[in-house]
Amino acid sequence: MADPTRTEEFRVDGDTVVSKVKELVNEGNVRRIILKTEDGKTLIEVPLTIGVGVVGVGVIVAPVLAAIGAIAAIVAKLSIVVERVDDKPSAPPPTKTDN
Repeated sequence: MADPTRTEEFRVDGDTVVSKVKELVNEGNVRRIILKTEDGKTLIEVPLTIGVGVVGVGVIVAPVLAAIGAIAAIVAKLSIVVERVDDKPSAPPPTKTDN
């Protein structure tokens, strides 16, 4: 079975990075968020637990958002790399019927 993850990359200004991260976390299908500088250096990598309720995500992510805000205050341009879990379940294998 193929890995059901895919990645996306967003380029954002430092002042909008926290709101973009909040938006991505609220989508619910994000497995990992990575912040990188313009030259590709990783600043922070945040793994998100799949299946944590909305309240749980807020409690877990709040300190991380504070760290992201501090980084964003220093860096003008960032890339947000998002690893997502595909929501669509794969089609079940065809069943064999005997006639």
